[in-house]
Amino acid sequence: MNRAIEVEAAAGTIDAHVFTPAGATAALPAVILLTDIGGLRDCYYEKAQIVADGGYAVLMPNVYYRDAWGSVVPEGKSFRDEDVRPTLFAYAAHLTPAAQRLDFDVWLAGIDGEPEFDTSNVGVVGCCMTGAFALRMAAHHPERVAAAAGFHSANLAQADDPDSPVHDVDSIQAQVYLGHADGDTLLPPAQIARLDEALARAGVHFCTELYKGASHGYTSKDAPVYNANADARHYKRLLTLFEECL
Repeated sequence: MNRAIEVEAAAGTIDAHVFTPAGATAALPAVILLTDIGGLRDCYYEKAQIVADGGYAVLMPNVYYRDAWGSVVPEGKSFRDEDVRPTLFAYAAHLTPAAQRLDFDVWLAGIDGEPEFDTSNVGVVGCCMTGAFALRMAAHHPERVAAAAGFHSANLAQADDPDSPVHDVDSIQAQVYLGHADGDTLLPPAQIARLDEALARAGVHFCTELYKGASHGYTSKDAPVYNANADARHYKRLLTLFEECL
């Protein structure tokens, strides 16, 4: 079941969707699912429903609400089109770490106000650019976030970036799972090693897995690099994480 809601924020009104299993009547463990750079679209509605059908209430907010509501990629187009990519990069540039922290607070307030959610423990998952959001949210709200996951995440541990989420992991109390693509130029082995070292040094309960033969974007059904085997594995790992923590 997919229900559209609006969540008020200082920067505007967030358009979001709540997904639950068909026939659900009781409050369910809460998950916040974040889209990749392409924003809200059919393949992410499908992803959110699959997670919900595992026994969860899922909030999927429009991370680009400051600039546009609903789908931001025109039908028949994708991130790879030269007339679309600049718009997405411009919108993504507004999602600074400070802006993200404001949104984290609002997303949590949003699920607290909706009857579908049992918010005693919260899970958060991001893909591509929002893998970093998931780590930052776990660090910013260690008292709320019990599980955090990222898949084919980008730029999690750049050595020369003071805003990199690798610098925030010390406060994470959540269990963390990261599924990396072995062909991902946006998260090369040096960054993976740097992040693993930081998580271990911080005493975070985490698991890192390298998906052999997968490329950046492997969970996105509308991407030419979609990998069905890796996608199936990502659901298995994600639902196991949520079962253990939520």
